[in-house]
Amino acid sequence: MSVAHTPASRVRPAGSRHAGLRTVVLAGLCLATAVALQVLRDRAWPREAVAAQQILYVRAPAALDRLVLGFNALAADVYWIRAIQHYGAERRQAGGAGRYELLFPLLDITTSLDPYFNIAYRFGAIFLSEAYPGGAGRPDLAVALLRKGIAAQPGTWQYYHDIGFIHYWSLGDAVAAADWLRRAAAQPGAPVWLMPVAAAMLTKGNDRASARFLWQQILQSDQEWLRRSAQRSLAQLDALDQMDELRRRVTAAGKPAGQPYSWSALVRAGQLRALPRDPAGTPFEIDPLTGTVRLSPSSPLFPLPLSIGPKE
Repeated sequence: MSVAHTPASRVRPAGSRHAGLRTVVLAGLCLATAVALQVLRDRAWPREAVAAQQILYVRAPAALDRLVLGFNALAADVYWIRAIQHYGAERRQAGGAGRYELLFPLLDITTSLDPYFNIAYRFGAIFLSEAYPGGAGRPDLAVALLRKGIAAQPGTWQYYHDIGFIHYWSLGDAVAAADWLRRAAAQPGAPVWLMPVAAAMLTKGNDRASARFLWQQILQSDQEWLRRSAQRSLAQLDALDQMDELRRRVTAAGKPAGQPYSWSALVRAGQLRALPRDPAGTPFEIDPLTGTVRLSPSSPLFPLPLSIGPKE
């Protein structure tokens, strides 16, 4: 076949091959430079600070709508994943002392992009309301997030219920909790047990029986994460009951003559059979000077809810 019949697209002059090689080399140099600049940038500016600045730039819902070009649900999924990653990373901080500074902004963005993202409201509220350092320790922000959900879906009884439970479990306000549970009971499809629990809260105030009943109802949820939360909270209630019983035994035995308070002294006095452990298997602590019984900070159940905490 002569050259005249060779397709022009397959004829490559020698000069073009050299130009292609130069392009590849130049691209490689650009890539290496970009990597080096990124390394220098990461060393100079912490990632957390950069992330915070990025979030602050996209707080306005109108700006978010323009940026995501109509892919709101997809963008909401991305921000929800970022919220979960942030929560997990902060919780894994040394000593569990994460700051959770970006948690609410991430959840706020998620629910602005998708106002019907139910799990972001409910799961996010748990992240926010859980006592520090296991969570952000911000029940106020948890309530604000759930109120935002109510504004988007006024008939969703679960949001009213969750706000009521935060008032009861995290804030110790039984009156406000009962009011929110009554509102939950008035929503379409609400379970019949909401009104009796609201009445019990209003009548008895800070009692563990009402809290236990609520968590046992949540334990029947079809959401695995809600069941895990209920299991942990029920174990905390069991720990509180154990601590009350241990206090009674410490008082009954009295302080050993010339010795500090200790579990071994209570075993010798016949008040205990062995070292007392909480439902998670961690030994309880006892103050050697005062005999005060405490949950160990190393326990998976720490910290206990203050609103229905152990009686001194």
